Amino acid sequence: MSSVGTPLLWSLFAAFVVIALLIDFFAMNKQGAHKVSLKEAAIWSLIWVAASIAFMAFIWWRLGGTGPEPALANAKALEFLTGYLVEKALAVDNIFVFLMLFTYFAVPAEYQKRALMIGILTALVLRGGLILIGAWVIAQFHWVLYVFGAFLVFTGIRMWLAAGQEPDMESNPALKWVRKHFTISPNYDGEKFFTRFNGKKLATPLLVVVLLIGVIDVVFAVDSIPAIFAITTDPFIVLTSNVFAILGLRAMYFLLAGMHERFHLLPYGLALVLVFIGTKMLLIDIYKVPITWSLGGTASILALTVILSLLIKPKSAHPHGAFPFDAKERRED
Repeated sequence: MSSVGTPLLWSLFAAFVVIALLIDFFAMNKQGAHKVSLKEAAIWSLIWVAASIAFMAFIWWRLGGTGPEPALANAKALEFLTGYLVEKALAVDNIFVFLMLFTYFAVPAEYQKRALMIGILTALVLRGGLILIGAWVIAQFHWVLYVFGAFLVFTGIRMWLAAGQEPDMESNPALKWVRKHFTISPNYDGEKFFTRFNGKKLATPLLVVVLLIGVIDVVFAVDSIPAIFAITTDPFIVLTSNVFAILGLRAMYFLLAGMHERFHLLPYGLALVLVFIGTKMLLIDIYKVPITWSLGGTASILALTVILSLLIKPKSAHPHGAFPFDAKERRED
């Protein structure tokens, strides 16, 4: 499988990710446990988006975007941008599930930042492995692209039909597994993952939340990773666009968590994006959809659903918020 990822580009990418994570960890530890404000979330979101655009520009320049034959540079830059947009959009679904977790476990606002940071770091490692495996499988078996395409269409239809339905945490298999293997403390102990209760060492609810964030992100990756392979099969572009989308996920959570009800139609838009990309993958050997069409189609669908969400009010809202239960009472039980 051909790739523009030279040893130098891979090294620079790895160095950037490590430095970015260290800066993020340093800033988090310096600030300590605190509730993230909308202003802080907006600033960090802009920083991550700017870093992603800067990396795309570097790839474009490195591949000869300013030279006499910029075709390859232009194509790879568009692939990165389209993949980044698709992964960023699909990450919105992750955000709503994270909100469900924090509500269910009544996670104090000042602890949510640490939980997201650790959970997303775990997800980065796991996603990286899944992407490399996916790239190898596609290189060996071309027909897998059709499986991915059909899966995306199926997932999009399923997402459309499930839009607006209340999530059921009690039937979540990951939560059932955690409860089976861990004895969970009824209370939080600051930002600690383990505490002592009645003389026994127990896992705190914060550890459970962190584990579930990592697991749930990998589950969502089963949808999003095939989507990025529909845009490009270049492992370097696939991995970098995916990682940059995840790096800004924590800031985007705090930016959008309070506005989830305003974007009530967005799940329908995400469903259409998956069907659109899945269809594109199914047609790959019949007609190769230009990358500009993929970018324009994805951006148009998302923009339209956001606008309609702002114009059309939701039919009903639960009096306790997005989820039909009292998280504090359930945790105390």
